Parts: sequence; structure tokens; C-alpha cells
Amino acid sequence: MSVVGHIGTAVGPHETPPPPPRKGRRLLPYLLLLPGGLWLTIFFAVPAVQLAATSLYDPSGSLQQGYAMTWEFGNYADALSAYWPHFLRSLLYAGIATLLCLLLGYPLAYAIAQKANRFKNLMLVCVIAPFFTSFLVRTLAWKTILSDNGWLVGVLRDIGILGSDGRLLATSAAVVLGLTYNFLPFMVLPLYASLDRLDGRLLEAANDLYASPARAFAKVTLPLSMPGVVAGTLLTFIPAAGDYINAELLGTPNQYMIGNVIDSAFLVRLDYPQAAALSFLLMAIILAMVFVYVKRSGTDEVL
Repeated sequence: MSVVGHIGTAVGPHETPPPPPRKGRRLLPYLLLLPGGLWLTIFFAVPAVQLAATSLYDPSGSLQQGYAMTWEFGNYADALSAYWPHFLRSLLYAGIATLLCLLLGYPLAYAIAQKANRFKNLMLVCVIAPFFTSFLVRTLAWKTILSDNGWLVGVLRDIGILGSDGRLLATSAAVVLGLTYNFLPFMVLPLYASLDRLDGRLLEAANDLYASPARAFAKVTLPLSMPGVVAGTLLTFIPAAGDYINAELLGTPNQYMIGNVIDSAFLVRLDYPQAAALSFLLMAIILAMVFVYVKRSGTDEVL
């Protein structure tokens, strides 16, 4: 017969239970979390609180005369009513770019994880190689590629997809293409990490049960890779929705996203209350969409 010790381990009737962990060991996990917690507090929590306070300032103030805290919640309603088309455009562009990244990134990630063999590391380097170049430089390169005198527009005109005066630059398509290119690695890497852990024996079992390749993919590969799909779509959609560089360089004011409006409000018009309200609205909308998406996807591994 044995009794259970106070720390949950079984000990014999004449055995001495092990001593409780020392205080230093109990504190070790919290000490390891301390640097990251301080970083988030200083560079995220404190600025977020300040931004929330700024969004409630009296909008009639100015940078020179100062702003008064009047708890002006109407700033949110005014900002939303004035710029709701930019919110919709941002979500639409980000959604299309995320879908394109998924369609392009899934086959690439699968090929790297399951088929690349000794070329796996080389292909991964090729995926992350664009990160060695500035985001701004990459977008400027797309401006050259999509220009009216560029080779791509010339080819599309020759094969009849574009008319003689058709163009890609300064269109919604250019902005979406720029978003897709710049954020594609954020989709590929989580997908690769998920597919690389896939147990090949499960696919062999599906083949032994006479499942077609398409059915094996739908019943085995795709469900097991859903954590990567969810993580990749989140990592792509969230920054794409707040981006403003692609719309600034590849589009016109007709393609401006909410990030362009926030940038202008902060740095050009110096309307800090409205800019802060727009920032919080964007953050609230994205958080709500992410919460619903993760819950509906049924994938808890990304939380």
C-alpha cells in the first residue's frame, strides 16, 4: 500500500516525500517572462493607453494650443462615418491578398516540406530572401515592373489581356499584387512548419484504404495543416489590412487604404484625436474578426 505525497507523487509508507521546490525554482518561470513582459509594457501597453487617451481629446484643439481631455467619444463616430469606405477597401484588399497568398503559398510550402528533400534549406532561403531587402525597395521594384512601359504590361497588351492603353500601375490590382508579394513569406513559413510535421504514414494508410490523392488531401493533409493555414492567414491579413506603402506607391488616392488616412492624419493634418480614433477602430475591427475566425476555424493551437 502506498500513500500519495503532497506534491502528487506516490511514496511508500516508510519513504520520505521529496522536498518541495525551492523558492528560486518557483520564481524562475516568472523571471524568464520578465524581459518580454517589460518590453510589451513599455513599447505596447503604455503607448496603447496614451493612444486611447489621445482619441478622446477635444478635436477643436491643435498641436500649438494643446488638446484638452474632454472624453470626446464622438471622435470614433465621426472618424467611422467619414472614412468607412477606406476601412472596407482595406479589408477587401487584405482579404484578396490573403487568399492569393494561400493559393500560391500552400503548394510551395507542401513542395518544400514533402518533396524538396536535400533542396529544402535552399528553397527556404529563397522564400525568406526578400526580407534581406527593405520593404520600401521591394515595393518600388514592383512599381517598375508594373509601369506602363514595363515588360509585363507589354506582354499583356500583346496577348490581348490589356488594351492598347490598358495599364496595371495606379490600379487596385497593382495594390493587391504588391500586398500579395510582400506578405507571401508570412503565409509560406507557418504552412511549411505545419506540413513538415505531417506524418507520412497517415498518407500511406489513406492510400492503402484506396483513397484518391484528392480525397487523401481533403481528409488527411488539409485538416492536419489547419494550424498553419490559420496562423498564415492571420500573419498575412493583419499587417496587410494596416499597410499603406503599397497603396501609396502602387495606387492613387482612389486606392488609399485606412493606413494612408491614419498616416495623413498623424503627419500631415496633425489631427491627433481623429488619427488615434481611426487607429483604435482599425485595431478593434481586426481583433473582432480574428476572434471570430479562430473560433470558427476550431483551431486552438494558434491561440
